[in-house]
Amino acid sequence: MPLLPTRDGLPEAEVIDRRQGPYGEVALRRRGGHYEIIANGCFLMDTADGRSERLLVDAALDALAADGRPVDRPSVLIGGLGVGFSLAHAAADPRWGRITVVEREAAIIDWHRTGPLAAFSAGALDDPRVDVRHTDLVAHLARDGERHHALCLDIDNGPDWTVDADNDHLYGPAGLANAAARLHPGGVLAVWSARPSTAFEQALRAAGFTDVRTVEIAVGRGLPDAVHLARRP
Repeated sequence: MPLLPTRDGLPEAEVIDRRQGPYGEVALRRRGGHYEIIANGCFLMDTADGRSERLLVDAALDALAADGRPVDRPSVLIGGLGVGFSLAHAAADPRWGRITVVEREAAIIDWHRTGPLAAFSAGALDDPRVDVRHTDLVAHLARDGERHHALCLDIDNGPDWTVDADNDHLYGPAGLANAAARLHPGGVLAVWSARPSTAFEQALRAAGFTDVRTVEIAVGRGLPDAVHLARRP
């Protein structure tokens, strides 16, 4: 497999698999001891540090418990399988009930079922609570009538930095209305971002969400990662 040039002093990246799909090219690269997912040439995520992806799940569960009306074994929809950190973390917590995962890239699902990313999802795809759906998240939220107690969404580098222009819809008024419709009353929306976004906080409030707040996660350099949290009234 070809090796890509070094960047920022990191080891060369080896392309493990590259596929064309309906949304363009998606590639899996190995750099040193870590794997990277690249979508249409844009870095999406890697296996170097899953703290913020795990926090995405924990923060949603904590917010549900803080409502004063605890839900027994709440259901969660995880938007984006990615490298599997969020799914593996949710599946490892017996407090979660039904876990639905929406992933539009067949290649990513394959890399977890039979490829090198299986080590990071840690067998979660075989958990009886887990239902992996191969479909586009934006379309799924718009057409599916199923409700969840929490939505944990991580399909971009954030509301201000989308990998696919079509995903812009998710963070606008119509997309947030669809997200709210997929939540039970009192349900929690958690959105991962590569940087905090005050504009997205304002969009959440304008869409009718309450208890809007942002949790920041310090990273090695640059702006912190963020998890935006909001509640459907």
